Amino acid sequence: MKDWKKFLYILTAFLACFYLPVENIRFNNAIFEALALVKWYAREHVLLCLVPAFFIAGAISVFVSQASVMKYFGAKANKFLSYSVASVSGAILAVCSCTVLPLFSGIYKRGAGLGPAIAFLYSGPAINVLAIILTARILGWQLGLARAIGAVAFSVIIGLLMHLIFLKEESARHANGDFNVGEVKETRSLGKTILYFASMVAFLVFANWGKPLEGDHGIWSIIYQYKWWIAGFSLAGLVVMLFKWFKKDELKEWTGATWGFALQILPFLLGGVLVSGFLLGRVGHEGVIPSRFVVALVGGNSVWANFFSSVVAAFMYFATLTEVPILQGLINSGMGKGPALALLLAGPALSLPSMLVLRSIMGTKKTVVYVSLVVVMATICGMIFGFITR
Repeated sequence: MKDWKKFLYILTAFLACFYLPVENIRFNNAIFEALALVKWYAREHVLLCLVPAFFIAGAISVFVSQASVMKYFGAKANKFLSYSVASVSGAILAVCSCTVLPLFSGIYKRGAGLGPAIAFLYSGPAINVLAIILTARILGWQLGLARAIGAVAFSVIIGLLMHLIFLKEESARHANGDFNVGEVKETRSLGKTILYFASMVAFLVFANWGKPLEGDHGIWSIIYQYKWWIAGFSLAGLVVMLFKWFKKDELKEWTGATWGFALQILPFLLGGVLVSGFLLGRVGHEGVIPSRFVVALVGGNSVWANFFSSVVAAFMYFATLTEVPILQGLINSGMGKGPALALLLAGPALSLPSMLVLRSIMGTKKTVVYVSLVVVMATICGMIFGFITR
């Protein structure tokens, strides 16, 4: 690093310290809100929600072969199957908008069809099971359900539109290439794999089962009463399966991958919570940004509010799961439900760094069209959702 860069960093740090507004009440209150929000988040959402999810993500990365999914994306593969697999790949891969890029590049350059490859590109970061669960639990089931349905539909629609728009170019590209990943040999039967993942997902779901509304005595209330029995049974079954079906080296690799996900995600997640609390505060409390500013930009359900939310989300980088606490602060400060969904549909799937990489993979024209489709569709979907839920 050159000396002048070091000097600029030192000067910037000095000026920040020199003009630190510690005497400002709003600034001091914002610091308190940041710490209060991260404390709440650590108590309510880390041990029973994030930790089990890290183990699931680690198991996916170790025991589910990516090749077993990607082999369905070839240009000559059954189209219905290709788009079906691509549209739900996020539930299997659990990656962010930047992590999915090497995978997309690999399948696209080896002959995967543009449509399924784009569906995979959008779906990878957008359909994250943990993110959808967190969205439903923290922001409400309506947003969680809308995010899940919208993300799956988006991946298919955007993939098909990209295929049709660039049909001539893609036909020429496929004339001299194909995509093959070969056969994948599984170490366990499909039934055992399903039971293994089902036990972990069941623990995650039932351990975080929310309390029903007052006076509700239906099935949801019954499940809530016995949720720890169900979660405990799932955990006991998982322990038995681990001892009977897995080797020591596999378990070591699994825990290593789980630890890797925790190291990758937790710092960004808790950092995002701190930033959200500092900027926007908690429910009923303001951070450093007055709520009237948020209401003016993304309040209500206007075309501008949804479009602005989509564009900003597309260019921002959201580390995995950080969009949930950030959005929670925005909603508490007056953000409309429509713009909130628009952010959830455009943000995780896009970022400025990912756009630059995509341009080097498939060219400027295709990248611009892809980004534009995501922004426009997120805007439209947000407006529809805002109208339905107003």
